Amino acid sequence: MQTMSTCDPAIPLAALPIGAKTTIIGITPNSRGSKKFADAGIVPGNELFIEAHAPFGGLIRIKILDTSMALHREDAKNIIVRNPEVCHA
Repeated sequence: MQTMSTCDPAIPLAALPIGAKTTIIGITPNSRGSKKFADAGIVPGNELFIEAHAPFGGLIRIKILDTSMALHREDAKNIIVRNPEVCHA
């Protein structure tokens, strides 16, 4: 699992642990599936919750807009979110 810096204000969704709640900041330009993300409510400003990580790192289950869905980890790397642990020092 990747280690994230607690002072990075924006991080990829794939870097968050199970149980994290965050807000979407943006989607990387030219990412695969950006229309699919928008259709599912994965757009800047919406909050989401990390429900689970599949064994061996393949999928991430999130809850957004009262709906649970699974994302491929590679797609989740293109979704930029607020770091819920930003610089507490």
